[in-house]
Amino acid sequence: MAADQGIRIAGDGVAEVSMTDARANLTQLIRDVRYGGRSAAFTERGARSAYVVPADFYERARPFFQALEHMPENERDQVLQLLRPYWP
Repeated sequence: MAADQGIRIAGDGVAEVSMTDARANLTQLIRDVRYGGRSAAFTERGARSAYVVPADFYERARPFFQALEHMPENERDQVLQLLRPYWP
């Protein structure tokens, strides 16, 4: 991914592309996520608004989030509080 393509690598390793540049860079961004294993984010006014993640990451994370949905609220809040330092 090259910066001149409108895609930049943020300090946390996430590839970022503005919504303005997204259409021109979408194919490259998806290929980089798919084959490079790097997550990507679409930005609006410099803030991340949506993520693209590799399929295997999503498949591994999905059961975890499904389990969270069925937890009692107080337990879910405790788990999320523990994860907060590691969550983007």
